[in-house]
Amino acid sequence: MKKSVEHLTTPKVLRDAMVYSLEAGGKRLRPILLLETLRSFGGEWQLGMDTACAIEFIHTYSLIHDDLPSMDDDDLRRGKPTNHKVFGEANAILAGDALLTYSFQLIAGSTYPNFSPNKKLSIMNELAQSAGAEGMVGGQVADIEAEGTSIDLEQLQFIHDHKTGKLLQFCVRAGAILGDATEKQLSSLTQFATHLGIAFQIRDDILDIEGDEAKIGKPVGSDTTLQKSTYPKLLTLEGAKQKCEEHLALSLKALREASVSSERLEELARFIIQREY
Repeated sequence: MKKSVEHLTTPKVLRDAMVYSLEAGGKRLRPILLLETLRSFGGEWQLGMDTACAIEFIHTYSLIHDDLPSMDDDDLRRGKPTNHKVFGEANAILAGDALLTYSFQLIAGSTYPNFSPNKKLSIMNELAQSAGAEGMVGGQVADIEAEGTSIDLEQLQFIHDHKTGKLLQFCVRAGAILGDATEKQLSSLTQFATHLGIAFQIRDDILDIEGDEAKIGKPVGSDTTLQKSTYPKLLTLEGAKQKCEEHLALSLKALREASVSSERLEELARFIIQREY
């Protein structure tokens, strides 16, 4: 991913800010999920590499903006100073903007032989929906509006389905589209990703209470500080853990119904609710 940015003709501070957050570490769960979905259809991983990089660029941009003083106002991300603490608020905003827009350029400019124009168009359309007003950005706004208020489980699920879940769904759907999935397979895999996204967020909420700051790379308890509604707050900590297991079971059920080579995807799903960071 660093190589994708280093050749850009742009001011050095912008390039440095982009690379800084791209290299900050992390699980790389989203690109792995995309590539493993493609592989479950017997597809070549090279076909999905540009799209995998693009989704990580969008995820990274969202983290840069999430950390800003006007958003979550975080000083640390993955154990390192956040982007705006190193490069200043204006450059952090612009680095995020650059990563967002460059992600579409990566897909459009992919030269892999089997990446047809129709598949590029379909994937870019899905990515725009998943990352934009009807997806991640809409979920972020709903999350901000809910701070300091009491919301129910349905409202909380809407927030996290959009803020977190839509991009995870995109990863699975993009891998399936690249792998020439049938409509039935695409539907089952979408359900797999939907329940996986909910389990992912519940685990995040749990880690914000009982996680190890050294492993997470930022202070725990930020949800309480910002007065956010969370699954443990609405369901109790034990109730949240049970709900996480329920969504994992639903996710795996949908995965098996997709009739693909699913061993690695099942391992990823289990990792999500067992992870410590």
